Amino acid sequence: MDPKWNEDQPIYRQLRDRVITMILEDILGDGDALPSVRNVAAEYRLNPLTVLKGYQELVDEGLVEKKRGRGMFVTEGARKRLMKDERQKFIDVEWPKILETIERLGLSSEELLAKRGSAEGPENKND
Repeated sequence: MDPKWNEDQPIYRQLRDRVITMILEDILGDGDALPSVRNVAAEYRLNPLTVLKGYQELVDEGLVEKKRGRGMFVTEGARKRLMKDERQKFIDVEWPKILETIERLGLSSEELLAKRGSAEGPENKND
């Protein structure tokens, strides 16, 4: 996890978002243990209650489960659910902005696909 914190958002929320990113990037998989509250608090010089609040949000969202005396673990299917949510968010929020820009600039699908092919490099052109 990145030790830099953004002043525009509560740290517990940033911590939650970082764990979600780790799940989405498959750094943390189903059944994997999250770093302990004490370790995260000590490593990043945070109040343990701040870490716990971030972790609790993940529990409340069903992405993490508490196992008494053992710690917190990524729930089964958490990445799949997050990917579904992120894809929908992209389609609903980001894609309309991108499409508007494409239309405003008068770009064609051929131009965009040609750019994609040149940006990938020869080893990835057959995706």
